[in-house]
Amino acid sequence: MADPATAAESTPAADVVAELAAASRRVQEIEAAIDDHGEDNIEAAADAYRNATRLLDRYAESATGTGDFKAYLQFQNEFIALAEGLSDDTLAADAFQRASDRMDKRRLNESDFDYAREQIEAAAEAVDLLERREEAHSAYRQARHDAKARRDELEGEADRLRRIRELGGVDLEASLDPLREPVEAYNAAVREAFDAFRRTESARELFDLLAAGADRPLVDADRPPRDLADYIESAPAGEEPLTTLREYAEYSPSKLEHYVDDPGALRTHVSVHQTYLNRLGPEPLLIEWPPAESGVLRARLQELAPLVRQLDAATDREGATSDADADPDGESIEYHRRRLARLTRTDDYDRLRQVAVAESELTDEEFDRLAAGAVGDDLAAVEAGIDAIDAALDEYAVS
Repeated sequence: MADPATAAESTPAADVVAELAAASRRVQEIEAAIDDHGEDNIEAAADAYRNATRLLDRYAESATGTGDFKAYLQFQNEFIALAEGLSDDTLAADAFQRASDRMDKRRLNESDFDYAREQIEAAAEAVDLLERREEAHSAYRQARHDAKARRDELEGEADRLRRIRELGGVDLEASLDPLREPVEAYNAAVREAFDAFRRTESARELFDLLAAGADRPLVDADRPPRDLADYIESAPAGEEPLTTLREYAEYSPSKLEHYVDDPGALRTHVSVHQTYLNRLGPEPLLIEWPPAESGVLRARLQELAPLVRQLDAATDREGATSDADADPDGESIEYHRRRLARLTRTDDYDRLRQVAVAESELTDEEFDRLAAGAVGDDLAAVEAGIDAIDAALDEYAVS
């Protein structure tokens, strides 16, 4: 088969494939060098070198000259046994034997230890080979990791480019007004009604509305904190609008006593949840832009129906009209909700939504590359990189 590194040269995978190829070669080269001596012999020589060095370091002072005779005997016995325990074909076995012969006498001095160190240095090659093998395998593992990470990145990029190519098939010149206007009108009505609801209706009714929204998966409102909800449900202060309760929480204790039965409870429950109350708004009831696919939006509008009707009912109590379908100016939220629901059943909805998605997702650069017909070339290069990495992971696999 073709060399994956060569095949990857013109792709966005060239660097990781080249590094994987080089790391694989380094592993094979060091493994071959170890095999030339025999792995068991290399391991034995490395162990002997480490043990001999440890003995020489440990007994350099106590076993020389007129030092500790017991230490001298201990060192001599261990060093000679170490050398004699090596097979003849172990790397530098003869060097260990020469060092051992030098140590086999009644008194040792520093020159004997220096001589032994010089002799066993021939076995340091075994340690070096094993260390280089570990480094080579570590670098190889990292190179494989990097190659797989790049493949994941390229697969994500390929998905993005396919999405761009798909979006490029829509009529980007089409006017979005027939879709944008009903969505904006619905959202404007919700914002106005929610703001009025928060100012005029009791906090208890507002929390009931939010709890109902939290129970609907496609609405997914932020459920009020349990302790705050329990307080609003049970305390007489819960009959006041939430905006009023938040004002009360800023009053001094003496002033607050004139407005609620238990000033401490109100300050405790309302003040401690300022973060939640600050972000409490109509967002869960709004329609996002670009809107969801027709079936999803239609189902969401169905879940929103009882909630927006509750908002409309509160508005009606303030004197607004209650006949949603007959409302010629679309003043009620229900009017706009039904209008949107009808739109999702038309062919225009899916067509315009695709245009809205393209307009929202595509950057100026992506528009330019679509117009230049370059997205297909970009995708081909990315897919070639993915293929090159897959081939390299197979070709350069080592145990």
